[in-house]
Amino acid sequence: MKNDFEHYYQQIKGRQKREALLWSLLLACLFLGAGKVAEFSPATIWHSLPNFFSYLHDTLPVLHWQQLLANAHTEGSLAYWGYRLPIQLPLIWETLQMALASTIVAVAVATILAFCAAANTQSAMLLRVTIRALVAFLRTMPELGWAVMFVMAFGIGAMPGFIALALHTVGSLTKLFYESLESASDRPVRGLASCGANKLQIMRFAFWPQVKPIFLSYSFMRMEINFRSSTILGLVGAGGIGQELMTNIKLDRYDQVSMTLLLILVVVSLLDGLSGYLRRRVVEGQ
Repeated sequence: MKNDFEHYYQQIKGRQKREALLWSLLLACLFLGAGKVAEFSPATIWHSLPNFFSYLHDTLPVLHWQQLLANAHTEGSLAYWGYRLPIQLPLIWETLQMALASTIVAVAVATILAFCAAANTQSAMLLRVTIRALVAFLRTMPELGWAVMFVMAFGIGAMPGFIALALHTVGSLTKLFYESLESASDRPVRGLASCGANKLQIMRFAFWPQVKPIFLSYSFMRMEINFRSSTILGLVGAGGIGQELMTNIKLDRYDQVSMTLLLILVVVSLLDGLSGYLRRRVVEGQ
């Protein structure tokens, strides 16, 4: 009996190794094929690294210890490095507003759509299929693609960025939300249904308590993603700090490139910390 088990174990182990090797070879072939189509070349990257680090070096400000705290007219001072802060800080605030507003609107819309698209909420099949197809289309187009289209339609400003972020966020969150609903336990649903509860009461008292922490966690995560995305949307004229970054790059204002990136880094770090704190307070109850 022991020998039979050992033989069976070795067979299973050998089959797993062969399958792992086969899948590894397949993934390696796909990677090499995709790299060839995309003209990916490690040698090119290696030879271009000095140019990259040279550009990073050029963006570093020239600061002098003796003039560090001097006024904005003294070259080598911190004030001289940040002379565009009166322009950059409002743009950072605009970027935050754009990310926050688009997230709030998208969460509200995605919550409603998710309850209609989930298979276990007793919604009509045609409605479920329609909503799922719609949100699949919304998340297929990246935010940058939406932003370019809306900049052409509405002009340069924050409005195209807000709409682009909101549409893509609705597509992404709706899928996450209705999958969370479908994984919820059906015991509370059956209990309320046996008591004569209607669909709205079942959604409110059976589904919502189960998925509320998940919905909030996804919403906070999406808020962080939207701020990062909104900095990129500014590169195509969709408002925010990205426009300032692109302007500085085009005009070769190297020191202002580093200042803009520093502001983005600081705000992203603060936003990550705040999001984590709110998640612990709201989701985990700490």
